[in-house]
Amino acid sequence: MNDSTSIPLCVDLDGTLVKLDTLHQALFLLLRRSPMSVFQIPGWIAKGKAYLKDQVMQRITLDATALPYHQEFLNYLRQQHQSGRTLILATASNYRTAHAVADHIGLFSDIISSNVDTNMRHAQKLETIQERFPRFGYAGNDMADFPLWDHAEEVILVNPTAPAQKKYAAKADHIFIERRPVPKMLLKAMRCQQWLKNLLIFAPMFLAHKFIDTGTLLQAAIAFFAFSFAASSIYVLNDLFDLSADQHHPRKCRRPFASGDLSIAVGALLIPLLAILSIILGMLLPTAFLITLLIYYAITTLYSWKLKQLAIVDVLTLAILYSLRIVAGSMATATAASSWFIIFAIFLFLSLALVKRLSELIEMKDNSAADNAHRERDYQIGDLPLLMAFGTASGYISVFVFTMYLDSDTVKTLYSHPEWLWVFCPLLLYWITRIWMLAWRGQMHDDPLAFAAKDWHTYLIAMLGVITLLFAI
Repeated sequence: MNDSTSIPLCVDLDGTLVKLDTLHQALFLLLRRSPMSVFQIPGWIAKGKAYLKDQVMQRITLDATALPYHQEFLNYLRQQHQSGRTLILATASNYRTAHAVADHIGLFSDIISSNVDTNMRHAQKLETIQERFPRFGYAGNDMADFPLWDHAEEVILVNPTAPAQKKYAAKADHIFIERRPVPKMLLKAMRCQQWLKNLLIFAPMFLAHKFIDTGTLLQAAIAFFAFSFAASSIYVLNDLFDLSADQHHPRKCRRPFASGDLSIAVGALLIPLLAILSIILGMLLPTAFLITLLIYYAITTLYSWKLKQLAIVDVLTLAILYSLRIVAGSMATATAASSWFIIFAIFLFLSLALVKRLSELIEMKDNSAADNAHRERDYQIGDLPLLMAFGTASGYISVFVFTMYLDSDTVKTLYSHPEWLWVFCPLLLYWITRIWMLAWRGQMHDDPLAFAAKDWHTYLIAMLGVITLLFAI
């Protein structure tokens, strides 16, 4: 046995063995389940970090089996354990979390962790380790680990922060890096691809044939980015609330925060930053638009916190939020939006929201009941036929409403040959029917708009629709 394996290896937990901060995850889960606890947290903090951790972990239990572990480093620990090396979990996390992780991993012979009186961090952790082990190796990731690396005989860096990389890379015995590029993760967390939904803001000016009016186009563009930044702020909040649920999902576990590739603290800063940018842009437009934007932000926040857990209420809320974008576009450009068009949008997007839920349920059929329990959705597998019926009916009603819109005085005023617009009806019927058929077969992405953005049938139908519109004008 070589010298390094003859000394115990002390392993940090947050940011090292696990690629995120477990306290941060627990805090957001606590706020999700008990929003009023936000008034208790300052009092806990005033009594010290150790007390805060203990109070949070009394109320929240993280599933150690679903946490995002650093797999390459974990494999290294397994090899060290097999060679007979003593492994110690030395963490500032509360003892409840530490023991849950240690029990799941099954490699550690001892645990050093925080309790209600002691925060096992910095010098306190070093002192406790030295009392037990005169010689030791240490694996960590950030500035809190500097005192331990300074006294360790073996230095291991795991996903090190920039200061840790700069100071200790030269003397490190091992460096393990397993993370995706931060800029890419930021864009992914903001879900910029979902900004396509906000193109609905351009609908009122487009339908009013104002698409060559530079001033109106600029106003719509500002409104588009205001809504996009607001939406991204809520997406980040939603992901932080849903960390535990996403970690149990076969695909969503790869999201930036759930996977640990982006710090939860970064997400907490990103939420207000994006919200402020959104409001600043909103202030450049009429007050009615800003009010609509704030209403949208309030509803989406409520949806992320609670409404999405309520069956039927969740899909109705999504349909309203989509339609609110059309209202916002009308307010931003001072262009009236037809009530027929808004009603059409409500039914169409209710149908698409139901597609999303049906796709999730079909996916759940292939997963374990334990994993499904963490999804926090108020739907059951037996609801599939009902969702299919509700969704297809809503989709077909939207086409019916569209035919009513075509017979309105507004259309007759705007178009020289409005009869051409009837071509939209079979195109819409085909698209809606195909979406539902694919969803029922389990071939639909759980976000139908994300699916449509990659679907050549959708692009072909859109092209035919534009040609039809040009003939109608």
